[in-house]
Amino acid sequence: MKTKSQQSVIFFDSICNLCNSTVQFIIKKDTKNAFQFASLLSDAAKIILLQYPEKKFELNSIVFISNDKIYIKSSAVLQILWNLGRGYKLLFVFWIVPKPIRNFVYDVIAANRYKWFGKREQCMLPGVEIKKRFLE
Repeated sequence: MKTKSQQSVIFFDSICNLCNSTVQFIIKKDTKNAFQFASLLSDAAKIILLQYPEKKFELNSIVFISNDKIYIKSSAVLQILWNLGRGYKLLFVFWIVPKPIRNFVYDVIAANRYKWFGKREQCMLPGVEIKKRFLE
């Protein structure tokens, strides 16, 4: 496992249906296989995220690390969209919205994600073809 992230890694809540659907969407759209994934509950997440002691992490936040820069909440979502390329870059216009406002919207969704989208009893099990993109 690499120290500090030399690759783009998305850390997500693996029991959240919204989060899992989002990861599946990213996998389909990421034709260059630029992203790797890890559950926020995984050993990989613990090892990698400990290398960023300046950031506070919550299990209800998406975390994105790319080129040794770390993004959380709405900033992570926008950076992921930017890195997906194509038309998704247009959504980066929301970067001009002040971060407290973006994160307020993010926090409302995060606080209600299980109620609105449901949750799994166990973590998602990736198929053989994409398993190599998941850190354990």
